[in-house]
Amino acid sequence: MNSALGKVVTAVMIDENENDYFVQPDRNGQTYRLPKNESPQVLHIGGQVRGFVYENEDHQLQMTCKHIPTVQVDHYDYGTVVSVRRDLGVFVDIGLPNKDIAVSLDDLPSLKHLWPQPGDRLLLSLRVDDKDRIWGKLADDQIYQAISVASNNRLLNHDTYATVYRLKMSGTFVLTDGYHLGYIHPSEREQEPRLGQRVKARVIGISSHGGLNLSLKPRAYQAISEDAQMLLAMLEHNQNHRLPYTDKTDPTVIREVFGISKGQFKRAIGHLLKAGLVKEEGGQLILLEKKNENAGNN
Repeated sequence: MNSALGKVVTAVMIDENENDYFVQPDRNGQTYRLPKNESPQVLHIGGQVRGFVYENEDHQLQMTCKHIPTVQVDHYDYGTVVSVRRDLGVFVDIGLPNKDIAVSLDDLPSLKHLWPQPGDRLLLSLRVDDKDRIWGKLADDQIYQAISVASNNRLLNHDTYATVYRLKMSGTFVLTDGYHLGYIHPSEREQEPRLGQRVKARVIGISSHGGLNLSLKPRAYQAISEDAQMLLAMLEHNQNHRLPYTDKTDPTVIREVFGISKGQFKRAIGHLLKAGLVKEEGGQLILLEKKNENAGNN
């Protein structure tokens, strides 16, 4: 097996042509093509150069000095999914000019609709099999634990962006952009996110292990209907935060004032009442102080 592949190595120039140098990390070992426009300096026979070695898409052994990826053997970083092959897996761009890295279908969810799609991100390193093929190796739980940072109560009720890294029957596991570990219970999502998907979530709690409990569902005030949002806006702009209309108001008045039917008006009030945003009292619709969950929405 070629032990240099997928790593940054020091090599010696042994030959050249018009466009390329040919270098070897080990005497009598594998020879790699180094494009001259990739070399940091002019090389002569016996001169040393340091770069990343790999097999390019034309199955040629190559060294690069200008496009050294942060994803390497035993080095983890994010790569971006660029294509999907149902019979093989997904291909990830790690920064090489002429090589995308395959992540095997064996390492992906059994349900293909949960596979990463182009634009999604995967945290991975490289591995080389016994046929000298380079594959992407997804980070495991131990890696995520090692790179994560502790959570604190100041994050409660705040929005955060996170990338999905593990799918289980018990829920979805994510790493936030701030490197906090997070968990989304199935009851806190409308549909299951796919592996590598970046989601916007709301912090609803801190687990006993210090991770974030997250929700993908909208806040109550975000989930209400357009008619309810109109009533809410009118209440907020009213100096006394009150409107002299309730579900008992005459339908003709409702139509003239709000431009909606009595049925639509009643449903809108029902949404606001259920969300705990208003109350009806003394023939008036009254705005209540917003719940704490709104306070952290920045």
